[in-house]
Amino acid sequence: MKRFRRHGQESQRDRLKQDLYQFNKTVEHGFPHQPSALGYSPSLQLLAIGTRSGAIKLYGAPGVEFMGLHDENAVVTRVHFLPFQLELVTLLDDNSLHMWTLRAHKGVSELLEIGRFTLTGPPGAPPSVTRVTSVLAHSSGELLLLGTEGGHVFVVEVPGFRELEERNISLDQVANSVPEDYIGRRNLEHVETLQENPVDPNQVVIGYGRGLMVVWDLEKHQAVQHIPATQQLESTWWTEDGGHILSSHSDGSYCRWTVGGQSSKDEEEKSDIPYGHFPCKAISKIVQLPTEEGPPFLLFSGGMPRASYGDRHCISVIHGKTHVALDFTSRIIDYFVIRDGPLHTGDPGALVVLVEEELVVIDLQTEGWPVIQTPYLVPLHSSAITCSHHVSAIPLKLWERLLAAGQLQITHYSPKPWPITGGQNLGQDPPQRDLLLTGHEDGTVRFWDASGVCLYPMYKLSTAGVFHTDADPNDNMNQCSEGEWPPFRKVGCFDPYSDDPRLGVQKIHLCKYSGYLTVAGTAGQILVLELNDEAAEQTVEAKIVDLLQGQEGFRWKGHTRLDVREEPVLFPPGFQPFALVQCQPPAVVTALTLHSEWKMVAFGTSHGFGLYDYQQKNSVLVKCTLNPSDQLAMEGPLSRVKSIKKSLRQSFRRIRRSRVSLRKHHVTNAAKLQEANARLEAELAEMELAPVQRKIEARSSEDSFTGLVRTLYFADTFLSDSSHNSASLWAGTNGGSVFAYMIRMPSVEHRADEPITAHPAKEIQLMHRAPVVAIVVLDGHGSPLPEPLEVAHDLARSPDMQASHQLLVVSEEQFKIFTLPKVSAKMKLKLTALDGSRVRRVGVAWFGSSRTADAGESGLVVLTNQGDLNVVSLPSVKMQVQHPCIRREDVSGIASCVFTKHGQGFYLISPSEFERFSLSARNVVEPRSLVEVPANATAASKRRAAPDGASVLQEIQKSLEGEPT
Repeated sequence: MKRFRRHGQESQRDRLKQDLYQFNKTVEHGFPHQPSALGYSPSLQLLAIGTRSGAIKLYGAPGVEFMGLHDENAVVTRVHFLPFQLELVTLLDDNSLHMWTLRAHKGVSELLEIGRFTLTGPPGAPPSVTRVTSVLAHSSGELLLLGTEGGHVFVVEVPGFRELEERNISLDQVANSVPEDYIGRRNLEHVETLQENPVDPNQVVIGYGRGLMVVWDLEKHQAVQHIPATQQLESTWWTEDGGHILSSHSDGSYCRWTVGGQSSKDEEEKSDIPYGHFPCKAISKIVQLPTEEGPPFLLFSGGMPRASYGDRHCISVIHGKTHVALDFTSRIIDYFVIRDGPLHTGDPGALVVLVEEELVVIDLQTEGWPVIQTPYLVPLHSSAITCSHHVSAIPLKLWERLLAAGQLQITHYSPKPWPITGGQNLGQDPPQRDLLLTGHEDGTVRFWDASGVCLYPMYKLSTAGVFHTDADPNDNMNQCSEGEWPPFRKVGCFDPYSDDPRLGVQKIHLCKYSGYLTVAGTAGQILVLELNDEAAEQTVEAKIVDLLQGQEGFRWKGHTRLDVREEPVLFPPGFQPFALVQCQPPAVVTALTLHSEWKMVAFGTSHGFGLYDYQQKNSVLVKCTLNPSDQLAMEGPLSRVKSIKKSLRQSFRRIRRSRVSLRKHHVTNAAKLQEANARLEAELAEMELAPVQRKIEARSSEDSFTGLVRTLYFADTFLSDSSHNSASLWAGTNGGSVFAYMIRMPSVEHRADEPITAHPAKEIQLMHRAPVVAIVVLDGHGSPLPEPLEVAHDLARSPDMQASHQLLVVSEEQFKIFTLPKVSAKMKLKLTALDGSRVRRVGVAWFGSSRTADAGESGLVVLTNQGDLNVVSLPSVKMQVQHPCIRREDVSGIASCVFTKHGQGFYLISPSEFERFSLSARNVVEPRSLVEVPANATAASKRRAAPDGASVLQEIQKSLEGEPT
């Protein structure tokens, strides 16, 4: 009977867990890392991006997103949508072709891979015969033309990937039809480009690497015209009326050829080198689009003078007398033009450019061709991300003020709406307004709307204006003198070059109720800011805090502190600094917390911690935690990494200014160095040790960085006796020490003039000296204390001050509960010591039931150095669930993780992307979208897209599996 009851209790507990906890990786925010291919479907109005890691991502209207991943870890080199259909084809650099479809399932579209194919040549043929170099998705939606390195064109039926051997165009057939004098001079090389005649689908132009272009009739299976260009071919474009073909070449020239007649060998080559007379780089792609009234738009990428501007990444746009060379921040991957009108046949409306580090959309219809702000795919890493902070359930008033301040910053953007509008977003409106704040290496803090699927930029705060920095006033890449040739215009916001690495933001804390914000940086600076709707000119004075407390024998060997501007500074509407604390030595700020009700900020470094009253602008408390034997803490290890980066940065600036053409090779090296530095920083900042098979052992007090302050926490609790509660500050260090200080606050009426005092109350030394990662005080009900001002705004119940409180100390190796005020150990939970697990991140979250609206419980969300996520119950401190989330080797991903108050979280999967995850069964943010077949789609496509079209897809799959590839 007892066994039965226990089993019943366990199953009930399991059901409760299912109601509360459910792990999902839900959406990826930001810009895809290392993009390699771009595609667009005018009929579906969907954008596709392929990456070097084999991912394929689709985007439509804001909130409409899909992601697929090829099984092969290979680079996606091309993406082509089948016209007027829900299918798309990808080509990988392993020469495999993959068919994907958007299939409706339970009212929501899913991106599914439905087939793969590799060309097979004749027995004994070299690999070049079948290595695909160009792809044409025919307008019929039923054929793919594949040009190869060997010069052949293979015709493949889709979606079944059946090779139509009788329709293939062999190199011999083409060579035999070429005039004798041309073929005698040179071989044809690979197929560089395939383009369909817009007015006659039976005609395609085949462009060969050496320059020859052949107009081929698919129905008659013969060449109808030869265009014998003499320069290496880069791209072709067939004009909309079918009357001309444009070709671009490796010498920076483009030519216009008339289509018609049996042969064009007598036609004179009309060559134009836009940026000649000196040697120019290749024009890699050219596009010409007509307008209803006036001259056409001509767009081409590349073509810059090799010696002077060979390192620029440009797309030139020419319309009548207007000529602009759009100068991008990184290498151009590809581009296309979206046209206005119901069937996308009107005037060019927007130019969409995918570059290596961002997506830029240019409004071609508004005067000045301004940029259209992107609602997604925003480059989070426009300056490298150094920290993150999430705030849930933002009050409407603060939200509106932030939006208003942000709107004043984007007046240079186009008023036109986002032009990519495919699919329907079926997701429900977010239940609350959430903010994600990211701190950056250039001293900026960016505010993102993280309520839904799209991480939308709301407002940007820059802290650099408070200080004199190492910025070079002449280092302005936007400088463009009147009449300059080429007529450059800088576009894009990616700028990895920080003015001064000491500006880097390390910690952020925002109080959503009061509008106070504190930002701490790399050189020991702590700014306190408040939200102001008007611009204000003011001086910010620094309060110097000596964390060494005059101890002898220590000399700081790291970077110097930032120089504060003595003159008044004009701050725009938004967050404006009114107080500044400067730590001495100016080491990285490692812990920060703000109590807006008490108007105090606590901060910590590797040398100690302090408490600052920002209402009276007084230092209340300074405590040195530096171990006398810890000389490494005086070296400034992070500053050494920064100084390496600084010298690299300065070198790159010199290279950019000299405009030396070394782009591709050096940028790759720079990326590797940046990645290595990011890993090193993460390891130093987190004191990361590789997982080992070990038991928990006491650590020596002489270990390095034992005095580094890991966590700070304000609590109104019982320190002296069980009947008198008081304000307190708790600090935990890397050496396993916990310091508690009682804060004596003056009465409300005397708060502005009477000093605040802080007195040592408790000190705990953990037996194993493991670093203290988090401190939480639980009230009489066992619930975590509410945030400052949360009770005052009726958003949390008052803490239970009748029963005794408990102190939860989370170290890297265990969770330990102490009673207050006696501080006697009550219970503990050890992590799995044998596999080397250590706690890296901790957050308190509320897990609401997915079945009952008011039911739920608080828990600790924990991330370990193994990349596992755990939920630990409160106050019983029992492990509830465990899920693998991040690869254990991904040190920077683990270091970047941030939790929300409702069981979700974010971590960086690359320098430019956050992965969002949820441990909550109730709170999940994920894309839910439907893409329907275009009205003018073929009957076969509609049949394949229908929900019961699974049988058709299965037939395709079976036929593929049965056929040799």
